[in-house]
Amino acid sequence: MKKAIVAVALFVLALTGAQAQKITAAGATFPYPIYSKWFTEYSAAHPGVEINYQSIGSGAGIRQVTAGTVDFGASDMPMADNDLAASKIKLVHIPTVLGAVVPIFNVPGVSDLRFSPDVLADIYLNKITTWADPRIAKDNPGVKLPDQKIISVHRSDGSGTSFIFSDYLSKVSKEWKDSVGAGSSPNWPGGVGGKGNEGVAGMVRQVPGSIGYVELIYALQNKITFGSIKNAAGNFVKGSIEGVTAAGASATIPADFRVSITNAPGAKAYPISSFTYLLIPVKAADPAKGKVIRDMLNWIVKSGQSEVESLSYAPLPKSVVDNVLKAIYALQ
Repeated sequence: MKKAIVAVALFVLALTGAQAQKITAAGATFPYPIYSKWFTEYSAAHPGVEINYQSIGSGAGIRQVTAGTVDFGASDMPMADNDLAASKIKLVHIPTVLGAVVPIFNVPGVSDLRFSPDVLADIYLNKITTWADPRIAKDNPGVKLPDQKIISVHRSDGSGTSFIFSDYLSKVSKEWKDSVGAGSSPNWPGGVGGKGNEGVAGMVRQVPGSIGYVELIYALQNKITFGSIKNAAGNFVKGSIEGVTAAGASATIPADFRVSITNAPGAKAYPISSFTYLLIPVKAADPAKGKVIRDMLNWIVKSGQSEVESLSYAPLPKSVVDNVLKAIYALQ
């Protein structure tokens, strides 16, 4: 039976003229659920193609792709101009989906919470230290909040999710911007670290009194409660496909697609939303691999987008799809 399967696969390869290709990639954990699905489906439909994606964080993904140790990288944060210039490999950002970062919490007896932006910032600045703090109570009338210490959980690895979260806090809190700022590995004022979205989700799930931030799908998959955040229009909104879509629709997308959409305007916009990117070499070191990667990216934009909402991501705005395809066709 196994010999027959191998024979069929070889026959298909011969008919298509394809060659077996092992593609390596690494980076963001934020989009890992949809990337895992896409890469598995693409490989299944293309005999001989194997895509090995390591979900190790945006910072590590950027380091590996700029060093040329993987065929492409993945990041939730756009690379800075100086990092792009310093890379020995010329890269382009290909946006794939949009997603939400949500504040997850484990407060005994509490199933829903609302957070004003300044409150969320001051929790992570260690200025608000107990769940019974009057400022939290003000946003949550009628909720019985325990006089329990807050344990803030952050990413311990270089993370695009941390960049999105700290980028948002930098826009809503001057003190955060001046003392901590936005980055993949901020100098956290306190709290404890967990590796990956998985690590933060697991820690919050296990530790009473804790609060953390993860991509929406991780909160849903782990059945962890997450709160609403007051957006720029003054409305409390929960992370959702609709809220992320509204945030993306408000953005002016530059030609290179590098943009921040945190704290976006709009009554329904979810304030901690972001694009996530694949970092693709303009010219592949191996032309055969480059051809596979271009075809895969084309498939992601034209076919894979129909699957993103099932994993609580938002698809690319129709207004940017044509430009994304042009960027893919320009790859060598």
